[in-house]
Amino acid sequence: MEKDKLGALAAIKLFEGLPKAQLQTLAEIALLKRAKAGELLFEAGQPGANFYAVVTGKVRVYRAAPSGKEQVLHVFGAGEAFAEVPVFEGKTYPASAQALDESLLLCIPRKGFVEVLRRDPELALGVMALLSARLRAFVGQIAQLSLKEVPERLAGYLLLLRASQNRDDLTLDLPKGQIASYLGTIPETLSRALKKLADQGLIETTGNRVTLLDPEALAQLAEAGR
Repeated sequence: MEKDKLGALAAIKLFEGLPKAQLQTLAEIALLKRAKAGELLFEAGQPGANFYAVVTGKVRVYRAAPSGKEQVLHVFGAGEAFAEVPVFEGKTYPASAQALDESLLLCIPRKGFVEVLRRDPELALGVMALLSARLRAFVGQIAQLSLKEVPERLAGYLLLLRASQNRDDLTLDLPKGQIASYLGTIPETLSRALKKLADQGLIETTGNRVTLLDPEALAQLAEAGR
């Protein structure tokens, strides 16, 4: 089990390049947790007792309004950590987290991790870099949602998928309802945007597969409004 945790920790971006001795220290406080698809990891307002990293699977972090409407803030995949900010602050989770697929997670308790950071400034600097990158990503998402039309946001999302899947024949990584929420729109508007891009000859869709026919034109569309 300890060996499994060491291997999982080494694959997390936050801990890239750490010496084995530091990974071993983290392995002593980390727990491996299996989550079923649809399982809630925590809800907004609960104490930030742990932060997590995805070993396999996907986790969405979202906010829910009293009306029941949800806004997906981010989807985390293998190698990504989340919920570290409330853990460092010692406050409550500002959003909820749910496993989208059957997932294997590293769960790192606040008390033990804060003590490790006090002893290891290099690890603390790595965490600061992660938080800075996360802030830039959220600023970019806010700009996308406030300044761009849905087809422009969709083009940017498809290009991000292209970069992560390294091909033009893409498999949508989320249900369309979740993608709509992430892009700050509703499923009907997303469907119209997909049809518009298809009618323009930029993409071709079949079920949950999207083929990018003209990535350069999609990039120009994604840049519009900047």
